[in-house]
Amino acid sequence: MIRDSNRPPAFWNEWSSFLEESIHDGWETLKQPSANPSYRPQYIYEMVKNYYELILRRYSRGDAISELSQYFSGLLDAWDESERLGLDIWDEDTRYTRHAWKVNIDHYVVCFWLTGLALMLNIPDEQWQRLVALMGNEGEDALLDRVIASRQSGRKIGTTLCFPNVYQRLLDAVDALPEQQPKALRVFLDHWFVSLKNAGHPSFPPSHRTPYWYTFGQINPEGGAYFGYWCVESVAVAKAFGIDDSLCLDHPNYPGDLLMDGRSPRYPDAVAAEQPSAPARGWLQRLLGK
Repeated sequence: MIRDSNRPPAFWNEWSSFLEESIHDGWETLKQPSANPSYRPQYIYEMVKNYYELILRRYSRGDAISELSQYFSGLLDAWDESERLGLDIWDEDTRYTRHAWKVNIDHYVVCFWLTGLALMLNIPDEQWQRLVALMGNEGEDALLDRVIASRQSGRKIGTTLCFPNVYQRLLDAVDALPEQQPKALRVFLDHWFVSLKNAGHPSFPPSHRTPYWYTFGQINPEGGAYFGYWCVESVAVAKAFGIDDSLCLDHPNYPGDLLMDGRSPRYPDAVAAEQPSAPARGWLQRLLGK
């Protein structure tokens, strides 16, 4: 039973295996001297992306939630090594644009995803501390800082949102009265995907103001880049602040099984394999208002 019927089971099997092999080959390559040392930090960071995209691919495939936390150790090792080598490669401006939440929407979203996954999967404290240190940006965002603070007491909380056009509705859900929170969470979820387009910092070129994965489900859909359109931010907030998420469980972008497995819609493999494209056209067109 798959969770994302936008692709057939064969797609999820093939590309999950591909990422597993890519991660293995990446670590083997790193045992050898680099032909291009200046690219090595970025090469290693691509492995970080492989790890979290594999987690989301396996979620899409319908794998048990209990199996997903195994990837955090390797992810953190790769990120640590990328940062260590980057100190000697990246200049100050490059380090800022790579790491600052307020200007880099990709990094902000990924940090939100990793925070949410860490909370859902209840990673060990040692891994959590490493993750928080790697993310940095303490006191930079009024929402993500609060989500992190749900497990990291004493964290400084930002006073403004880095990307209010996307996340103001989610902050509103956090601040709403308890009886209003479920509906407010659903309102955010309904606007989430569309609001991400061109939401990045104006100092970035237009091609980098929308998250890198935004078109993966629309352009060359069989090419293997797509790993699902999951709003991990919403389930992270539901977890961190104890919000009733029952109104979100039928939403195609809500990964409700991360919070408690067996709640979100699942699709029989045979049906998904026979009709892989019809569901994708339906919900994606509705999401984009087409």
